Amino acid sequence: MHPILRNILAVIFGWFGGSLINMSIIQLGNKLFPIEGIDPNDMNALAEIMPTLEVHHFIFPFLGHALGTFIGAIIAGLIAFNHKMKFALAIGALFLLGGIAVNYMLPGPTWFAVADILIAYIPMAWLGGKIATRKSNKTS
Repeated sequence: MHPILRNILAVIFGWFGGSLINMSIIQLGNKLFPIEGIDPNDMNALAEIMPTLEVHHFIFPFLGHALGTFIGAIIAGLIAFNHKMKFALAIGALFLLGGIAVNYMLPGPTWFAVADILIAYIPMAWLGGKIATRKSNKTS
């Protein structure tokens, strides 16, 4: 397969795979810790209630963001033809942009926004990139 095509597919599959993990974990959190009287798909209702939610309501969104980015970065790093860490970090950057947008649209507690933006994206993408790079080096 042509290296450029493989690198493009790395980003697409990394983003898609990470997004699936992210949404699955968030949906699981909505089932385990439902917000009474709120449809979790109603962004306006969520935006209104976010500042009043308890800490346990933020565990699964954080895990979804962190693990989605981590898995997406591993996928991208494993598929990429070269510059594996750069592609893993690109996934982190994509998810970071999404995280900033969500934190803007659904303003929650400041502590969550800070933890989410500082820990869940670029550090997790870096870890995913390290794993992908090590696995790729072992198979070479």
